[in-house]
Amino acid sequence: MPGGRKPTGGKIRKSRGKRRRENGRPPAFTMIGEKKVRPIRVMGGERKLRLISEYEVNIALGNGEIKKVKILSVIENKASKIFTRKKIITKGALVKTELGTIRITSRPGQHGVLNGVLLREDVASQKT
Repeated sequence: MPGGRKPTGGKIRKSRGKRRRENGRPPAFTMIGEKKVRPIRVMGGERKLRLISEYEVNIALGNGEIKKVKILSVIENKASKIFTRKKIITKGALVKTELGTIRITSRPGQHGVLNGVLLREDVASQKT
């Protein structure tokens, strides 16, 4: 029957209300800038780190070596065209660094850190 009623004609009521643990939080929208991390309390009293801004990324070079490199700009973010325009960094974003093009592999809004893998090396960085 239309109008949210039972076959008997009685009203269908919600079984329960929302719980505090079920509410969402605003996204981190990680940008390029001085490092800012915001801790958030999650269920069970644990802490999650929200990376608000960062200007360096940890890069896995492939030979077991990890390097910290400065971010120059956001090339592309497949999560959203708006993220690309606003230079917002999320997992999967392509970032231009001093070493070359990097894909972000960590979730900065969840992990509080920027990790990435090197895709292409710039010719200028190979000479130095």
